Amino acid sequence: MDSELNARLAFAHRLADAARAVIRPYFRRRIDVTDKGPKGFFDPVTDADKGAERVMRDMIANTYPADGIIGEEYGERSGDSGFVWVLDPIDGTRAFIAGQPLWGVLIALEQNGVPVVGMLDQPFLDERFTGVGGVTEFRNASSTERLKTRSCAGLADAVITTTHPMLHFKDAERQRYFDVEKRCRLSRYGGDCYGYALVAMGFVDLVIETDLKRWDIAPLIPIIEGAGGSVTNWEGGSMNKGGDVIAAGDRRVHAEALKILSR
Repeated sequence: MDSELNARLAFAHRLADAARAVIRPYFRRRIDVTDKGPKGFFDPVTDADKGAERVMRDMIANTYPADGIIGEEYGERSGDSGFVWVLDPIDGTRAFIAGQPLWGVLIALEQNGVPVVGMLDQPFLDERFTGVGGVTEFRNASSTERLKTRSCAGLADAVITTTHPMLHFKDAERQRYFDVEKRCRLSRYGGDCYGYALVAMGFVDLVIETDLKRWDIAPLIPIIEGAGGSVTNWEGGSMNKGGDVIAAGDRRVHAEALKILSR
């Protein structure tokens, strides 16, 4: 890893530490929740989301003022360095307000539009997942280790997850998702970003979701790919800018799911 990228990786850890310090006091407390979604679609945001993104944006502006920023809560700030920080201060705010530790702080660093650093921090569990340059790292309170997806011959042996099949899929998309799910050994719902971490850890084989924004997926791509997995859209193309995702730990599972979803 070159010195520039190594310095920015160290800075990403500082961003995650700062966001963690903002967010932790709010979790499993009675807090105000604002609905920012369109009518009929509950899309919550809290002071924890907003405060964490603000502190990260301020740190980036002070340390790397020429870098761009794209964040879920405060939008885009252009830059001219070729680097862009992509921030989701709490991915899984619904889980957060429900007291479930399946949310995470997502941070990506893109270079010329490609995610080169990805980080998922889970403050309550004291877990941090990092991918950079094809190398992954998982840290918790007691150890640091490499991440590795598991071997899985096909959907019949696979564990599949999605955050919410009724909420996040349109009717035709939902049917195709269920066409994949019914071929799998086990399905679980409600993971948000943590489902992707479980792919990188080798506990889940497949995540299928739709309409992800750039900040939802860019931080997770270097983690899963560095652990040996694949991340594409439903046509087999790039997920760098978001869209409908297939994230799989084994290329055989990915290929089988892609065949069903792309028809």
